[in-house]
Amino acid sequence: MQENALENEYENEYENEFLAGSEQIVRADDVELWAESFGDPDHPPVLLVMGAQAQGIQWNDGIVRRLVDGGRRVIRYDHRDTGRSSTVDFTAHPYTVADMASDALAVLDAFGAAQAHLVGASLGGLITQRLAVTHAPRVLTLTSLSSQPLGTDTAAAVQRALEGGSPLPGQLPLPTPELLAALTTALPEPAAGLEEYLAARLPLWRVLHGRVLPFDEREYRAMERRVYERARDLMAGLHHTLAGAVGSGSAAELASVTAPTLVLHGTEDPMFPPAHAEATAAAIPGARLVMIEGMGHTLPRALDDRLAAEILHHTSRAQVGSGHSESPTRS
Repeated sequence: MQENALENEYENEYENEFLAGSEQIVRADDVELWAESFGDPDHPPVLLVMGAQAQGIQWNDGIVRRLVDGGRRVIRYDHRDTGRSSTVDFTAHPYTVADMASDALAVLDAFGAAQAHLVGASLGGLITQRLAVTHAPRVLTLTSLSSQPLGTDTAAAVQRALEGGSPLPGQLPLPTPELLAALTTALPEPAAGLEEYLAARLPLWRVLHGRVLPFDEREYRAMERRVYERARDLMAGLHHTLAGAVGSGSAAELASVTAPTLVLHGTEDPMFPPAHAEATAAAIPGARLVMIEGMGHTLPRALDDRLAAEILHHTSRAQVGSGHSESPTRS
């Protein structure tokens, strides 16, 4: 009883900290996208692009606040099939990473941002890489966070691993066995109530978080509770797995990227082990690789300061060093 009271007190405190941005519903082809912006419209825009099945509000308010305090205008949004954005009949209207990249451009257009600093996490990293290839004039800088190079078929790799296979020759490392096991039990029933939903999701977050940094279950409960309450259809985000398998392009195309690029990655990422970050940085001319000790495949509040500082530093640099001779930064 006392534990539940403490948990509710924590979640109420967390919710009281929610930032209120300038909200907008953005029309992109046949879908509507929920988006919001923070900060002075005259400041340089930073577009935050979340990963597969993730809502825009999963960019922590702490990161947003620090970026705004650092002189940036911050924009975040819900992908199609997540949060308050449209859900899609994927069978009748399949879409690709290229379509999701077009969604990101529509968000920038709606907020009057001709150019922006792009920050993409996981699948969001592929989306922002795609834009850096196809719409270079609109990309001031690129930050690929906890992601992998264009052209990587994550769905096929995961399926191969689940079937007991090994990486194919030249293929990047597969997700860890512990994560694969968690993924098979992380889907709640479509009609699950809040507690059933949390019970299914929290073990997955524990594995994604990694074993090094302290895991605060209450933080993830509060985040998932907010996700649950905002979602039109919690299962619709699974379409991102299908979209991510096609239409992203190829790693070879990253050689054409001209935007100053930062590759941020956790040393304990169970979804995309560090070799994915190394491959991304190697494929993009002049990219700078920063490995964050202990970070997994999540954005815990304990890292808000560090992640925001890296993004602010990168987006304030006029240039990054050319070539790939620079050793990865690990801290």
